[in-house]
Amino acid sequence: MKPKAEALLEEALELSERERAEIAGALLESLEPPLDPEVDQAWREEVARRVAQLEAGGVETIPWEQVRDQLWARLSEARRR
Repeated sequence: MKPKAEALLEEALELSERERAEIAGALLESLEPPLDPEVDQAWREEVARRVAQLEAGGVETIPWEQVRDQLWARLSEARRR
């Protein structure tokens, strides 16, 4: 890492967790290609549709712990093959 980047990192590490998360998010976003407006709009519509389904009670949610356990079980099964 170049000295300038190292100095920036050292300074950033002194910030609060929230400030570091905001900087990390901005840096990650800067690495992504520009959004396609049509794709972005499609995602917004999909999110709105799913939120409406949740609010209307038309979707059954699954607790994260249950999802995590199922994923670990699948991963363990795949590794045994």
